[in-house]
Amino acid sequence: MTSAEPLPILCYPDPRLHTVARPVAAVDARIRDLADRMFATMYEANGIGLAATQVDVHERLIVIDVSEERDQPQVLINPQIEWASEETRKGEEGCLSVPGIYDGVERSVAIRVRALDANGAERVIEAEGMLAVCIQHEMDHLMGKVFVEYLSLLKRNRIKSKLLKAQREAERG
Repeated sequence: MTSAEPLPILCYPDPRLHTVARPVAAVDARIRDLADRMFATMYEANGIGLAATQVDVHERLIVIDVSEERDQPQVLINPQIEWASEETRKGEEGCLSVPGIYDGVERSVAIRVRALDANGAERVIEAEGMLAVCIQHEMDHLMGKVFVEYLSLLKRNRIKSKLLKAQREAERG
């Protein structure tokens, strides 16, 4: 695990979640520190993935750990999907930026992604199942898209109202 300081997570419908992330220019100490802090944030929130966009850093960086033991952290810098299966499956998704909300989203069952790791080395990941879903979900964040945008307008508006009400109540203490 990491001893890095966690970061605050933006909550939907915060407009900053719709910012398209720019490519990471250099894999350096700043990016590695950001990745460490993102892991600390993700683990503290019991998440399996986190995009830099969710912590208000608009660069193409994702951290993921879908392992039961929480001991297989993966850093994906400037990820690109090279291939996605035509076969899709609708699965229940949640999001650290949309707390307490879960709904079905259609995703490719398998993907191949090219990205840089925390050392700047290029790697190709062949993913299926939970890892494939998680990568697609986090890459959506880098494009400024939150999973609730796959849902109907009615569901989105209900979620937005519910989360805004929760935020107002939290601010009142």
